[in-house]
Amino acid sequence: MNTTCLINGEPGASIPISDRGLQYGDGLFETIAVQDGACEFWDRHMRRLLNGCDRLNIPRPSIAQLASEAAALQRNQPRTGVLKILVTRGGGGRGYRPPIPSRPTRILLAKPWPNYPAAHATQGVKLRLCDQQLSRNARLAGLKHLNRLEQVLATAEWDGSEVAEGLMLDDRRQVIEGTFTNLFLVQEDSLWTPSLDHCGVAGIMRSVVLDLARELGIPCVEQDISEAALYESQEMFLTNSLIGIWPVRALGHWHADVGPVTRRLQQALAELRGRPSKGIACD
Repeated sequence: MNTTCLINGEPGASIPISDRGLQYGDGLFETIAVQDGACEFWDRHMRRLLNGCDRLNIPRPSIAQLASEAAALQRNQPRTGVLKILVTRGGGGRGYRPPIPSRPTRILLAKPWPNYPAAHATQGVKLRLCDQQLSRNARLAGLKHLNRLEQVLATAEWDGSEVAEGLMLDDRRQVIEGTFTNLFLVQEDSLWTPSLDHCGVAGIMRSVVLDLARELGIPCVEQDISEAALYESQEMFLTNSLIGIWPVRALGHWHADVGPVTRRLQQALAELRGRPSKGIACD
């Protein structure tokens, strides 16, 4: 049988109704690109997962065990795809108070590669601003936790394929991120990205792009970014682990061609992804 899901190391397709990931969104997840049979940026994903477990006081999973399960799951999958790892606090009694001890649930899902248009990466995408705001909560800032209701509501604000992504602001009208991406701006040859001290997800590709920019000598700034700053940018692009880098060509009255800084970073990322040391083998 071509298994596409492992739950605590065993083939399955369901979890107990008492699982706190289902009941309360009490857990974390990682979405990992699988390219040529390798899980890209595995070490970065695992560091973020362990950091999230520590911050939420969820017992850490064994990274060696996750790697073994990922290899078993991907063995009969296409060599290009998506691996999703979820770690919940596990089952618990009635009420919000976490059980002691917690017995976390590990869920690994193999998914097909998303069918994004190639033009998104070459010609750029159109964005919109979302009405739904992100809540400021420093305790959860940066984490890829399971509660994504704000993103669910934001993505319900538009239909059709003309708009590829929506940008989300916090309650102080500071730009934070897209519904499933991180945001970068180019201002006077410097790379700006929103601070994630109070909300937002510290994306893996965001960290990769920041490292690449520094290697290329491109000044990088992580700071609060106002809505007005969007329209003063020379370039704008989005990142996540699957899309890599998508240039932005339009946001409201703002329009731009794909700029030189974005192209340099796309090229540097393509070269990095071509290196054999970028991830771990999953087959």
